[in-house]
Amino acid sequence: MARQRKEKSVKDIKLEQPDRSGPTEQTLLDMAQGKNLFAMADARQAELDREKNGDVALSPGAERFLEAALWTSTLAVIHFTFEVLVQHQYGMEIEWPSAWGRTARAFVLFLFVFYPLHPHEANPILIPGIPRKYQQGIRQGIFFIMSLTSGPYLVHISNKYGYLAVMKRAPPLGCLWLWSIVELDLLSGVLSLFITMVWAWQQGYAFA
Repeated sequence: MARQRKEKSVKDIKLEQPDRSGPTEQTLLDMAQGKNLFAMADARQAELDREKNGDVALSPGAERFLEAALWTSTLAVIHFTFEVLVQHQYGMEIEWPSAWGRTARAFVLFLFVFYPLHPHEANPILIPGIPRKYQQGIRQGIFFIMSLTSGPYLVHISNKYGYLAVMKRAPPLGCLWLWSIVELDLLSGVLSLFITMVWAWQQGYAFA
């Protein structure tokens, strides 16, 4: 005769809450993010899309260099404009060869500074050894400090120094200040400009 299985009653079953704690070990998602696999997959997909559309695919490194050259060229044009404005402000005859020479040197300097600092998918890590999630914050901190040093110093030399000092220092400082503000987040950029204006007002300086 077959024996019937004795089933437990509901009262005998111990109720417990499910484990809602996160994983204690590194997950596959964390490993993929740590090795930048998602960004690599996106870059590969973009490359395949360009090949499908018949476009010439550039490597991320080439795109990064071209982007840096484009930005640096824009900064060089602004630098040349500042050169002309400074000489015109002091009523001096514009020395075109000197202005072009200083602009060319500034272009090289801006390229060396811009290339490592500007964020790009080919350059997500600024400081090796630090997790990627902190890299953007480090960049923002660098640009914030750059804006708080170049901006007030530009206002200071424009009000206190003579023509030669202003002619040599104002154009590159103006470019660095403008670039750092553009790279900052909106809130950080507004805060930097506000601090500079308050400092200039306390010092009794004028912007015009």
